[in-house]
Amino acid sequence: MTTTTHTDSALVRAARGQDAPHTPVWFMRQAGRSLPEYRELRAGIGMLETIRRPDLVTEITLQPVRRHGVDAAILFSDIVVPVAAAGVGVDIVAGTGPVVDEPIRAPQDVARLRRLDPVDVSYVDEAVRLSTAELGDTPLIGFAGAPFTLASYLVEGGPSRTHAKTKALMYGDPDTWHALCARLAENALTFLRVQVDAGVAAVQLFDSWVGALSEADYRRFVLPHSSAVLAGLAETGVPRIHFGVGTGELLGAMGEAGADVVGVDWRTPLDVATRRIGPDKAVQGNLDPCTLLAPWEVVEAEVRRVLDQGRAAPGHIFNLGHGVLPEIDPTVLTRVTALVHELSAK
Repeated sequence: MTTTTHTDSALVRAARGQDAPHTPVWFMRQAGRSLPEYRELRAGIGMLETIRRPDLVTEITLQPVRRHGVDAAILFSDIVVPVAAAGVGVDIVAGTGPVVDEPIRAPQDVARLRRLDPVDVSYVDEAVRLSTAELGDTPLIGFAGAPFTLASYLVEGGPSRTHAKTKALMYGDPDTWHALCARLAENALTFLRVQVDAGVAAVQLFDSWVGALSEADYRRFVLPHSSAVLAGLAETGVPRIHFGVGTGELLGAMGEAGADVVGVDWRTPLDVATRRIGPDKAVQGNLDPCTLLAPWEVVEAEVRRVLDQGRAAPGHIFNLGHGVLPEIDPTVLTRVTALVHELSAK
């Protein structure tokens, strides 16, 4: 359960559609390659090795909070962590992303993906406990990859522009597809419960690649599995955020999946998104990350626009429409955080 402090935090209040002292702000990929202190700490250490070291995870998780003054930290981790912990050979290759040793494309392959035991990710439990102790009043967000996006990596063997092998399995062997997604949903839920039990104040389910689907296919092949993850967290009382990229046509269906907050990428204005999602959900987003490479007057105008459009929803968490790009100057993120707080202060 969230602590009293976190229940009163701007992040949790906005996620629940309650009045907050200001619009809370955090950035996807705020703990990462845009920060020189992060690059220095990670030098010569692999991604998965870093994630398995709670001391490093804690330091990286805290770096953007110290630097930017954001309203929440997000646990430094990766969506493939529970997949690797469940026995799948996977590595995070610099400049490429997750690469799977033996892709999953048949029923016998699904059997290789075992159920995740909380003990398999005890280092995540420890990292959350260490991070929350250091963060104090600042809430920590936990996260997991959604079943579709994880399935896409597992079927393709790595990142894909077309998701052709994923869709071939989905359309051609729906039984295997649903078996794979059901196991991934079960493991994502276990992974998120570990984080909640260790003290995160909110969780985010990332469905990065689901924008590749039509709404009809989303409802048939994805929605039941994402809903299973989000419904499984209802009793914890922590706010649930659900985010995907390129999901403008899916926002209505994603709003039905069971999250309290729907994250919106930069393509759909937040007031339009709210009409699609429904009036009872908070929204998160949605400044185009590339805007942060423009002159400050452009950044400021866009921040004002996002805040104005976010007022259409019962709650708004300011964020980017996707992750921070490595080439973004961190001082711009600090200025954006301060500007959001200034413009939205009540």
